[in-house]
Amino acid sequence: MKIGFVGLGKMGGGMVGSLLGGGHQTVAFDAVKEVVKEAENKGAIPANSLQDLVERLDPPRAIWIMVPSGKPTGETITSLSHMLEKNDILIDGGNSFYKDSMKRAQELKEKGISFLDVGTSGGIWGPKIGYCLMIGGEEDVFKTIEPIFKTLAPENGYAYVGTAGSGHYVKMVHNGIEYALLQGYAEGFEIMHAKKDFNLDLAKIAYLWNQGSVIRSWLLELAESALKKDPNLKSIRDYVEDSGEGRWTVAEAIQENIPAPVITLSLLERFRSRQEESFSAKVIAALRDEIGGHGGKRKTEDSVPGT
Repeated sequence: MKIGFVGLGKMGGGMVGSLLGGGHQTVAFDAVKEVVKEAENKGAIPANSLQDLVERLDPPRAIWIMVPSGKPTGETITSLSHMLEKNDILIDGGNSFYKDSMKRAQELKEKGISFLDVGTSGGIWGPKIGYCLMIGGEEDVFKTIEPIFKTLAPENGYAYVGTAGSGHYVKMVHNGIEYALLQGYAEGFEIMHAKKDFNLDLAKIAYLWNQGSVIRSWLLELAESALKKDPNLKSIRDYVEDSGEGRWTVAEAIQENIPAPVITLSLLERFRSRQEESFSAKVIAALRDEIGGHGGKRKTEDSVPGT
């Protein structure tokens, strides 16, 4: 197939490489000219603007958007919607909020443009092992683009999951589960790291657990890799960002009256990691001191002779 691709970052650039490797003619655009040149060197047709990309595709066109969620995705879709024609297809493979995708699908449908929301998992490992694709939209449009999905995903690694918005909804919950899994592994490894009596080799244990253990996983393989490079993770700052999908998953759980304590707490732990100091911990320490005279730890002042 011939497809346009907008967004050549870590994910998008790898996906273009996979598409080219699968024999698909790919027209590539990104605001950063250097990555467009890299795609051209791999065999992509370069485009110097969205309009140029559209003009280099024959109708009915298919364009995959892989830019940051929120405003960048919205602006890209709006711009393309004024350039495209009836029966063209737009694919959003980013981490968009599912309700935004439902709205965009309806707005584009009124212009005769089809829309697919594709939850994409695989990260920088996608070119090597393939991308897991969760696809929402009209099923006949999905079937039209299916050769693209088949190339990008490993065997059985893509699926049509439902109507517009469902692909991003499933990816949202996927990421919420990921938050909880990461938190569980993190707490377990911290407990072992703290036990100085045994001088445990954490990388060795991560490898061991992947040999038939019930908690074996690809995440453990990545943990082993990270711990081999830096056993005490001294080069890593204890600051954890979130993409927003954990927040959306928690909000959805509340909306549906579903208890999701583990996912919720894993999100809150990410917030805690960003605090230089925890005021709430200070309050608890102060109250313990007031209640029972426990003598909360005080910040030490710089040592000054004679004081």
